[in-house]
Amino acid sequence: MLKRHQSTDGVVTYRSALLEDLGAPHAFSTRLGGLSPRPFDSMNLGNPNGCAIQDLRERIRDNYAILLRTIGLEGRPWTYLHQVHGSKAIRVERGKPHNNDHKADVLVGDDPDRPLSVRVADCVPVLLASDDGKIVSAVHAGWRGVVAGAVIQALHEMDNWRGIKPNRVIAAIGPSICFDAFEVGPEVLDEFESALGSDAPLRRGEDGKGQVNLRQALHRQLLSAGVRPENIDTTDRCTYTHSEEFFSHRRDQGITGRMAALIAPAR
Repeated sequence: MLKRHQSTDGVVTYRSALLEDLGAPHAFSTRLGGLSPRPFDSMNLGNPNGCAIQDLRERIRDNYAILLRTIGLEGRPWTYLHQVHGSKAIRVERGKPHNNDHKADVLVGDDPDRPLSVRVADCVPVLLASDDGKIVSAVHAGWRGVVAGAVIQALHEMDNWRGIKPNRVIAAIGPSICFDAFEVGPEVLDEFESALGSDAPLRRGEDGKGQVNLRQALHRQLLSAGVRPENIDTTDRCTYTHSEEFFSHRRDQGITGRMAALIAPAR
């Protein structure tokens, strides 16, 4: 289970003991410990799309700097993506440039000086590392990302690039919207079941709507790909329910901030 950390300056993060044991600096952020005012209070790491109310970009940048300092990555430029709810993977290679405007949802990297990051506000962040901590990945997966196989693509990229087989991968599934809070329509239930099979983690109501369990689906995908069960860390924290700790796009009807999951390779 992920562990809650609070720094002396009030920054609250969740971290994986499995990833810490590898020496891979990482964190799943919360909304606590930053500089932003309401409705982005306070560790806001991204603006909502298509919303007239926006946080200052300079403040978001300062919040990232605070978070990076908290996890021992002070001064390092973080890499990110234009997330599109898919499964495309982008490499961040040591000594090569990276374009943060890439449209994708998976980063895989080997450069300790450039942390990988994905942003979330209900979707699931997943952090991966090879068993020596030298190759890492950050994955953004909402229901579309689960259906598209984003975490599977991350594992494929680690294998194709550096020969890291899934049985050598350590995984941490971060805070996200939980099963009971994530109501979806029948079309989403059908896509989820089509992608994950008849035993997909979902339930249907009499009105045709229902709920899907994103974290459990990702856990199953990791296992089916060959990740060892003892190498998967997870959490019970719900972004929708635990409003004191997390932003939630659904709960706050779009007017809310963003958390981030960050990881860098071990040196």
